[in-house]
Amino acid sequence: MDMAVSEQSLSGNHGGSFSAAPADARPLAIAATGLVKSFDGTRAVDGVDIAVPEGAIYGILGPNGAGKTTTLRMLLGIIDPDEGVRRVFGHDRPHDIGRLIGYLPEERGLYPAMKCIEAIAFMGALRGLPLREGRKRAAELLERHGLAHAADRQIRQLSKGMAQTVQLLGTLVHNPRLVVLDEPFSGLDAINQGKLEMMIRALAEDGVTVIFSTHVIHHAERLCEGVAIIAGGKVPYAGSVEAARDRIPAQVRLETRAREGAWLAALPKETRRNGDFFHFPLPETGIEPLLKGLIEGEAGILSLSIERAGLHDAFVAIAGEAAARQLAADNAGDRA
Repeated sequence: MDMAVSEQSLSGNHGGSFSAAPADARPLAIAATGLVKSFDGTRAVDGVDIAVPEGAIYGILGPNGAGKTTTLRMLLGIIDPDEGVRRVFGHDRPHDIGRLIGYLPEERGLYPAMKCIEAIAFMGALRGLPLREGRKRAAELLERHGLAHAADRQIRQLSKGMAQTVQLLGTLVHNPRLVVLDEPFSGLDAINQGKLEMMIRALAEDGVTVIFSTHVIHHAERLCEGVAIIAGGKVPYAGSVEAARDRIPAQVRLETRAREGAWLAALPKETRRNGDFFHFPLPETGIEPLLKGLIEGEAGILSLSIERAGLHDAFVAIAGEAAARQLAADNAGDRA
């Protein structure tokens, strides 16, 4: 399922039209084309196209400073693009449907003196949820996520992970159809990262669209149906994770008992040898003709494995070595 932009035309409230639709038939939660944003004469985002089907988990993947946060803010209508069009559930004024959206910004912020249950209810009230209903739902959410004991604690009394969970629950309390998370895993330990991944999957199972930015590839690879890879304000790839991985041929790792023989002619020209091991791209004709040549030539196959490229390899191939190095530096900074 490729989620790259197609030629289906969409029109909105102000008479504009543009093409941005996924290859599947689901309606779009987010559709954007040609987004451009400059600050002080520098283009932070330079022609971004994104299409996210309803109910998908979609990642915006790239190093810090690549334009991820600016892109999310344009999609949500927090800032307007200098060029291009963006729509959320078909609306080009996202603020008009704010009750359908939950947003967790990268800059975490809760009132330190506010109690947890009140903080969640207050965030719901900002999206139109009555405070009484917000408090009821807040209590239910805290109970469900193992934080009922902290309901009447002040935010300042919580650990960093607990405070971030409370802010996330406040993002969800009004039951949004679209949840946008900016670097949600940043600063969380492994246990809380795992809990957040489970929450994101549960939201998608309930039909909620989740889009999150990250510079951590393994989160995107584990969770996302589609990704937009962003580097230098541009999106060189937007589509399914599977299609991104398939851009790099699968690699074959072969171990043989024999070191020489006529069977060597069956190996592709790109083969690299390391002792008794051979490494080469999976031939376009498949593995069967190769196996036939190896068996008939009595190579003595000890092991043979076919390994698909990971999202990291795809990122390097698509975004380039410089962006990959910056991504690695960002991850090292998180661990420091």
